[in-house]
Amino acid sequence: MIELRTYVFIDSLQPQLAEYLGTVSQGFLPVPGDACLWLEVAPGMAVHRLTDIALKSTRVHLGQQVVERAFGSMVIHHRDQSDVMDAGRAVLNALHATESARKACRIAWKETIRSITPDHAVLINRQDRRGSMILPGQSMFFLETEPAGYIVYAANEAEKAASVTLIDVRAVGAFGRLTLAGREADIDAAGDAAISAIHSLSRI
Repeated sequence: MIELRTYVFIDSLQPQLAEYLGTVSQGFLPVPGDACLWLEVAPGMAVHRLTDIALKSTRVHLGQQVVERAFGSMVIHHRDQSDVMDAGRAVLNALHATESARKACRIAWKETIRSITPDHAVLINRQDRRGSMILPGQSMFFLETEPAGYIVYAANEAEKAASVTLIDVRAVGAFGRLTLAGREADIDAAGDAAISAIHSLSRI
């Protein structure tokens, strides 16, 4: 039996998130403004069949596919939102499921750190250089979700809400992690938007 862990539609990828996904993508690179669907299932190997169904159903492109033993995830995108939504529906039909069958998203951790020190900023910047750098004196927001894939939706909504810098978005594994940096007021607004986004997913 295939478990639908994550199913989330993004109407328009924001510029920083689209470019960040491009740094980790092994498939067709998304561009800002693309619609995107992030899907994760268990067990991991089942994602190959679902990827095949999605790609054959519409004109979507495969941006990323990660196959672990426990979980498998795929990211499809296209400029036309209807192509992405139709591909998603084809996958759901194959699973004999609806969007409401996805696993509920849980916030595992959230925190804001004000005016980060230079030592702390240097360490974060050296840990995983796929996004932008945090600067000393900026504030920083962390969010961790379970399942992991929902963190991408939170990141996109946060970027819509305020002028912040995207430092890290990890959407594969047991937990998803988001790191944002910016001025204190912007970080507060972006953090609120990210949390609201996760809560809105739980209401569907």
